[in-house]
Amino acid sequence: MYNIVFQNDHLVIVDKQALVLSVPSRIGENETRPVLGLRLESDLGITLYPIHRLDYEVSGLIMFAKTPQAQKITNSWFEKKEVNKTYSAISSPLVQNSENLFNVGENYLWKCRLMRGKKRAYEAPHGKESVTKAKLIEVRNDFFHWELNPVTGRSHQLRYELFRHGYPIVGDDLYSSTKKFELPGIALRAFKIDFQNTKNADVLELPPFIEISKNN
Repeated sequence: MYNIVFQNDHLVIVDKQALVLSVPSRIGENETRPVLGLRLESDLGITLYPIHRLDYEVSGLIMFAKTPQAQKITNSWFEKKEVNKTYSAISSPLVQNSENLFNVGENYLWKCRLMRGKKRAYEAPHGKESVTKAKLIEVRNDFFHWELNPVTGRSHQLRYELFRHGYPIVGDDLYSSTKKFELPGIALRAFKIDFQNTKNADVLELPPFIEISKNN
């Protein structure tokens, strides 16, 4: 379900497997899917305080605070956009062999206004601003490898952006992908969290960044 990547008296950072909830869902007692936060609390024997989430289908780095004070500090980092998270994604064009709109090695800035429906995100004039930095790393056999930095933290932000541009994430049938992912979940992984622009990182005894393999 998880591997602990970093831990001290203030925080625990783990590599979450796909098909695991970050925290309990709204379904409550009827929820049957595994929940990372509850499992961690049980294994560590302490109360944990959520800081951010990863979608059920997504793998990678996620942080939990061990104290309310640590949660308050880290929450302020995310609110002020001082934490830089980087995701690896593999996508495939909806129309095979279509003209490629993106160039390997180039950086892109994607903006839209997002709302969250019951299952999917969608664009709306009154939606919340969504900003994503994207870089195309490689194209191989109609598979596009990306590095993505969500400047904002909207629900399904990265999944919707690649779908919006015609390149849904492999395995993400919720956003029209027709490609099967060989591993559980979808081909989206949070592999790096950078704390170098945060304030009080030294108080929480954090390294400049945490990075794991881009591969699940």
